Amino acid sequence: MSKRVLVTGAGGFIGHHLVRYLVERGCYVRGVDLKYPEYEPTAAHDFQILDLRRWDNCLQATAGMEEVYGLAAEMGGIGYIESNKAVIVRDSTMINMNSIEAARVNGAKRFLFTSSACVYPGYRQKESNVTPLKEDDAYPADAEDGYGWEKLYFERTCRHYREDFGLETRVVRFHNIFGPLGTYDGGREKSPAAICRKVALVEDGGTIEVWGDGLQTRSYCYIDDCVEGIYRLMRSDYPQPLNLGQDRLISINELVDLVSKIAGKTVQRKHNLTAPQGVRGRNSDNSRLREVLGWEPRVSLEEGLAKTYRFIYGELEKAGRIRALAGTAA
Repeated sequence: MSKRVLVTGAGGFIGHHLVRYLVERGCYVRGVDLKYPEYEPTAAHDFQILDLRRWDNCLQATAGMEEVYGLAAEMGGIGYIESNKAVIVRDSTMINMNSIEAARVNGAKRFLFTSSACVYPGYRQKESNVTPLKEDDAYPADAEDGYGWEKLYFERTCRHYREDFGLETRVVRFHNIFGPLGTYDGGREKSPAAICRKVALVEDGGTIEVWGDGLQTRSYCYIDDCVEGIYRLMRSDYPQPLNLGQDRLISINELVDLVSKIAGKTVQRKHNLTAPQGVRGRNSDNSRLREVLGWEPRVSLEEGLAKTYRFIYGELEKAGRIRALAGTAA
């Protein structure tokens, strides 16, 4: 085994995929979360159910680990993060501070923190045709209230631990990661999964609800590219925050059209203008990603959405939610 590594949040979407990726590369992987992965067994050599808000649990989780991939967090889609700010800030701060300090105390060599594009200022994201966001654009700060501020604060914490304690830290800023085995229902799902679910459940020619006017824009990065980017960053000598995402800007209306085409359906849109919709536009500038890693995400949005749709459709079918709707098989 080349490395003994810990993945926190290993029962979640990105964490589960990352565990499998690291195991395939010969690492001994310990996974920790409050829950096991939902859709398939973990590939971790050692999986522990631990609440990382507790200091003693973080000491247990990091014991004997050379590297820590810190993915555990309290989070969800835009509806969830706008209505649970105190819980998000409280829980994620406790998880992150306990995890990095326990990693230091137990002699880990590297610690990776998964930040978010939500650290970028609102004043740079007021137009649909947004200028792609560079890493340096995070300041002067005006992060997403609650979730984004907690992420930005902990980015600085990583810097201080590196400079003062000598713990090698890496910081990755995710831009809308999606793919199979992720949450697609219940309020914590992101927009690609929510749209896949809605399109899968609607009859051909039917109508789905779209939050906002659908002209808000984002870029989306497929999970396989995400975990490869995380691994490449951890192996690099680059200590500053780094974007990880696609740089293809697309509107929510266009995203609905792409999913509808994959499903082979004609779908109408009903816009809910009072629903949470986040910033008006957000896109990743990948210049530094290409420079630092000599690499960038490769999986097209169409390919990633097709795989995601098939997974979500299959789960809905297994749950009996597709069969209950006459004439909706894709």
